[in-house]
Amino acid sequence: MIINPKELASQDCYKLMIGSILPRPIAWVSTIDEAGKLNLAPFSYFSAICTQPMTLLFSPGILPNGEKKNTWRNIEKVPEFVINICNNETAEAMNLSATVLPYGESEFEWAGVTPVSCEMIAVPRVAEAPVSFECVLQQIVTVSEQPGGGAAIFGEVQRIHIRDDIYQDGYVNLEVFEPIGRLAGNSYTRITNCFDMHRVPPPEY
Repeated sequence: MIINPKELASQDCYKLMIGSILPRPIAWVSTIDEAGKLNLAPFSYFSAICTQPMTLLFSPGILPNGEKKNTWRNIEKVPEFVINICNNETAEAMNLSATVLPYGESEFEWAGVTPVSCEMIAVPRVAEAPVSFECVLQQIVTVSEQPGGGAAIFGEVQRIHIRDDIYQDGYVNLEVFEPIGRLAGNSYTRITNCFDMHRVPPPEY
């Protein structure tokens, strides 16, 4: 089967993407507006870009009414944010923070999580998150501002907060971390079944 995405309805494109590009890590992004009001929302269009400088990317979308998501709006006004990483322990709180609240209302309070001050930026991190990356905005690349569109938001990491029991001898302990990933619809996955494959060296000529 060959599909031309331009011939699909926007919702069908969305369902195909989230059903085939998986599992996806979840960026649990905290921001503030100009008045200092808090916002917290999850995004599963999320990835690492490079290590020098350490740079992360997540992609907020345009809402069906044509408005930018609150996270995007906040970062345009206050160009810094925290990417918190959620795990099995914080999954329910993360899901609560996905509720669309009126602009200016805090998802921290709604989800029952604790804002904690960062070291380098004004935006707080989630105390309950096992890992948090303090970021300053590097750039926003807007792909489309029509419904179904979105942007890529790049952040340069300033500080990393990670629980002591997770980071051991320079490595992240997955069994203690218990990360989760996003699938399609209402489905998520836990990292419970891992396997190793060593890189094969190139042939000698």
